[in-house]
Amino acid sequence: MTRATLLVLADGRFPAGGHAHSGGAEAAVRAGRITDTASLEDFCRGRLHTAGLVAAALAAAAAAGLDPVALDAAADARTPSPALRATARKLGRQLLRAARATWPSPELDALAVRFPKGAHQPVVLGTVARAAGLGPLDAAHCAAYESVSGPATAVVRLLGLDPFGATAVLARLAPELDRVADRAVEAARHAARDGTDALPAASAPLLEISAEAHAAWPVRLFAS
Repeated sequence: MTRATLLVLADGRFPAGGHAHSGGAEAAVRAGRITDTASLEDFCRGRLHTAGLVAAALAAAAAAGLDPVALDAAADARTPSPALRATARKLGRQLLRAARATWPSPELDALAVRFPKGAHQPVVLGTVARAAGLGPLDAAHCAAYESVSGPATAVVRLLGLDPFGATAVLARLAPELDRVADRAVEAARHAARDGTDALPAASAPLLEISAEAHAAWPVRLFAS
């Protein structure tokens, strides 16, 4: 494992399709829940400790070698919104396509065969991290960071928000991101012993509800 490999996987320019998704920020902007850097920080903090924690734990478990089929079922159970489930699988499929070209691996090939329409993105992310020689903590950091960097980037486009301010939000959240990644790895260790029920199931009902509404919009800037 090298830190450079982690940077390649976590880089927003890695062609995994995340740039087309706002992580719920577009719906939150329209609803008036995000209007400035302070409300963006509140939104990202809430997302980090709910959806971000769940994604980080799934990614850490996949990177640790837990059964991806069982993890995908666990991800499904933790994603009530059909729109978000569809998005997670679409992103998983695109990430897997990019990763197979970047880090060829029989494990990634097998995942593509098992899930031709895509596995949940955090499960794919953890499996990709494993194929790239990264560990569970690396995968957890990637997933946790994605959970907040996507909305922060999207809000710059949606509101014309100062990009320096949006980046400062991510910097302020960094210590919490580290703690979430540590919690995710610990949960993955428990799941290896006790099964996927030991993984976090932190909920963010407003994200789920907003995702269903957003999917029905006739015009939108982001896919989700």
